Amino acid sequence: MDIKQTSYCGIYELWLGKRRLLLTKSLDNNSYFKEKLIDGYREIDARRSKLAAAIVKKISFLPFKKGNKILYLGASHGYTPSFISDIVGENGLVFCIDFAPRVVRDLLLLCEKRNNMIPILANANKPLTYKDRIEKCDILYQDVAQRNQLDIFIKNFIHIKPRGYAILAVKTRSIDVTKNPEKIAKEIYSILSQKTRIIDYKNLNPLEKDHYFFVCQLK
Repeated sequence: MDIKQTSYCGIYELWLGKRRLLLTKSLDNNSYFKEKLIDGYREIDARRSKLAAAIVKKISFLPFKKGNKILYLGASHGYTPSFISDIVGENGLVFCIDFAPRVVRDLLLLCEKRNNMIPILANANKPLTYKDRIEKCDILYQDVAQRNQLDIFIKNFIHIKPRGYAILAVKTRSIDVTKNPEKIAKEIYSILSQKTRIIDYKNLNPLEKDHYFFVCQLK
């Protein structure tokens, strides 16, 4: 198997004919979501993960490095967080926030098998309620389907180190189902450009309909 490192830290690729697979090097050589496991690498599906979709759409930069501490808002069952866990490695940490008890029960089972993932039942809209349960992080990653998702994102900047990075997967239909998604994305760009340095952003269509992906650096 000719598995090669991509330009993104911790992301690998394998070509099977004309099909390109995106992979991470598994921490424990296990498959948790019925994903393909190939020689110790796990396939991350661009139709299940906005992170993988952004890579397919050729986002210019992702800030992840070995040893990073990540605050992940909207962790759900842990699909994308588990791949970020692979990327940051054993010396990194992924603080996984979600407010749905049923989902967090599933997340807990995953995190029990991965020492660098910490499940936290909390409301991302109230960042002060979990400030004593996390450390200052290098990167904020948010994938939250709420109307005020941009407000939640900005409020959680308090948990990020100076000049740290913030990644936002925007679900425009959760903000306003009647409004043009591109117009919503432009409004978000305008607000974020006042508070951060926007490194790049991508429309994730058709992999993730009406979704946009922003990579920013805090000023």
